[in-house]
Amino acid sequence: MSIRTKLAVTATLTAAITAGLAAPAVAAPAAPAPAVAPQGTVASSGSTVTEQQWLADVAAAIAPARAYVEQRTAEPTDGTPAIVFDIDNTTLATHFHPLTMPGISPVLELAQYAHERGVAIIFVTARVDFIEPVTRYSLDKAGYTVDELHGRGLCDLFKSVQQYKTDERIAVENEGYTIIASVGNNWTDLDGGHAERTFKLPDYNGLLS
Repeated sequence: MSIRTKLAVTATLTAAITAGLAAPAVAAPAAPAPAVAPQGTVASSGSTVTEQQWLADVAAAIAPARAYVEQRTAEPTDGTPAIVFDIDNTTLATHFHPLTMPGISPVLELAQYAHERGVAIIFVTARVDFIEPVTRYSLDKAGYTVDELHGRGLCDLFKSVQQYKTDERIAVENEGYTIIASVGNNWTDLDGGHAERTFKLPDYNGLLS
């Protein structure tokens, strides 16, 4: 099996594992099986969300972050400023492109801009840590600087996603970073504090979580 084929297979497994492990442990009510949406769309309350609409919604949601980063990095900060990013459907487009997982342009531009202004780029993901090489490869390929990458270890699997991510932000602060912003597409990425500002990207009531 070629390296390219191995990476594709591993990426597929990564997407499947991530989808299962990143979801909050809440049982869904019984419901009829949803209709299959056309490729490039997401079913949402009887309608569809196209990739183009999703990207437009992401751009609108993340737009205020650039001005905030510019203003915040002009101020003195105790410790090194950092932004904590979620990964799936926040920094990488894993829903619409589960094999290639390209970067999401508006978020990538924000991360690159922040890095140029001396902000550390830190990723906290619900992906398990044993697939870290694949995750890091995807982020590097997409163009992200990866100052730190936090994935779930065995003990973390017994925590809720929100508690795990909150604990990881506390760990980042304990390293001497000041988390000036946290970016995610799910409230479990953001709730729990330990970030000066939060920026919530669309997930269409969990469809892209």
